Amino acid sequence: MVWTIVIPIVTLIVGAVIGFLVGVFYLRRQLTKMQSDPEALQKMAKQMGYNMNKQQLQKAQQMMKNQNQNPKSRK
Repeated sequence: MVWTIVIPIVTLIVGAVIGFLVGVFYLRRQLTKMQSDPEALQKMAKQMGYNMNKQQLQKAQQMMKNQNQNPKSRK
């Protein structure tokens, strides 16, 4: 009788954790792909309502590259 309450709660927690981890992995992969693909970065910017010129795209790519090289340096 207790198990009918405990099992759904445990399943919900485990599913949320796994979903979060999969989402983080997918997002990191997409961001890594955008570093080497300016068209993908520009597409994402347009979806967010920004129009970026070449100089802005290069600056954004450089910022993303620097951030990935030093992930622990942020406070």
